Amino acid sequence: MTAQDIHDKLKAAFGDAVQDAKLDAMQPWIRIAPNRTAEICAWLHDQPEMKLDYLMCLSGMDYNNGKLGVVYHLSSIEHKHKIVLKTECPKEDPHVLTVSGVWGTANWHEREAYDMYGIIFDGHPDLRRLLMPDDWDGHPLRKDYKVQEFYHGMKVPY
Repeated sequence: MTAQDIHDKLKAAFGDAVQDAKLDAMQPWIRIAPNRTAEICAWLHDQPEMKLDYLMCLSGMDYNNGKLGVVYHLSSIEHKHKIVLKTECPKEDPHVLTVSGVWGTANWHEREAYDMYGIIFDGHPDLRRLLMPDDWDGHPLRKDYKVQEFYHGMKVPY
């Protein structure tokens, strides 16, 4: 199945929740609404003709334009097709629905995106920091992040 086929089927099933796409790229992508991620991803996973059963990667993004994003690289082991999904949310209130119920591996990927970018995955079963200490100030991979000078009285070496 081609990226165009996947896009057309998604658009038919979810209408305006499919916001944008670039299908002629080396890695074709489709942008979806952040409040529909769980529903759309479950559909892509469960539809026999799609069967996107492998979440290869889930990454947080800071687009440096007041928006944060999540990028999902999906693959079907059986059908051998792939697609990249993207979603965006405002940096001031970064909420996206979790897909950890669709792909178990998303649990840790979403925790990393939360820790590094501050993206809140609504419905996540255990959303807490993964790499940084629980009391760390800020989210280190945001473009506007300022490294704190001290942490518990110790100089942060930057």
